[in-house]
Order: sequence, then C-alpha cells, then structure tokens
Amino acid sequence: MITRRSFVYASVLTAACAAAGAARADDAAKAFLEKIYAAYKGKKSKGVLLDTDAKLRLYFEPKLAAMMIKDSKDAQKRGDVPELDGDPFVGAQDWEIGPVVITVQDLGPDKATATAKFSNLKEPKTVTYDLVKLAGGWRIADINWGDNDNLRGLYVKK
Repeated sequence: MITRRSFVYASVLTAACAAAGAARADDAAKAFLEKIYAAYKGKKSKGVLLDTDAKLRLYFEPKLAAMMIKDSKDAQKRGDVPELDGDPFVGAQDWEIGPVVITVQDLGPDKATATAKFSNLKEPKTVTYDLVKLAGGWRIADINWGDNDNLRGLYVKK
C-alpha cells in the first residue's frame, strides 16, 4: 500500500535525480565551452584553429559543420573568402579577451543554451550558443553574436 509519506519521498527522490541529471548535462556543456575559451587566454593566444573538416566537426553539429565546410571549399574555388571571416567564438577577427563567464541552461535532455560573457579589447561582449548533445559529446548548433547576427544565418539563403 502506498502511503502519503512514501509518495512524497518517491516524488522528492525523482526530482532530485532529474536535477542531478540536468546538472551533469550543464557541467559537460559548460566544460565543452570552457575548453574552447581556454585557448583564448593570454595576450599571445592562438584561439581555436578551425582549419580542417575534422576540427569543424569536433565543435559543430553535423549539418552546420557541413555548411561551413562547403562554404569554405566553394570560396577557395572562387579565390574568395568564406562567409565566416572572423573567429566564431569571439565574434571578431582580433582578440584580447578578459575572464570569461559561462552560464548554461538545459532546454531538454540533449539541448542547451549557453552564454559566454567577456571583454574583447576592453569592450563587453556576449556570445550565445545553441548546443546539442550527440554521441560524441556536446556540439554547437548555432552561435549568436547579437543584433540577430548568427553563424547559421551566414549559410542560409536569404
């Protein structure tokens, strides 16, 4: 027989387990972005070099990575620059960033949104990420630099 006490206990336990699962997702997504931004620390930092298809696939979800790869190859054939002509993680071509504060909010079991706040060349900057969890870990589905300026939008025909 289920008593009110056992029902309440089971409800609290279920909520605690769900919260623990969400916290693990937040931690993993946050660690993914912290690893990226670690490459930008220091005055002579090199940032994250996205110079191969494999590196693009390491950071971006498959459809976005495919669009970026295609654009890069098409631009190279034309002797032109690709649509993304700056660093996607700082939203600029040059950087000297200060401390980065990253917050992550779960949107579901395999989706999250994250915000990275920092100063770049002494100007405040906020970069927002749409993240998806794949078998290989968290990947970026889109990056928003503000003013409706986003990474995926560079590759979608207008």
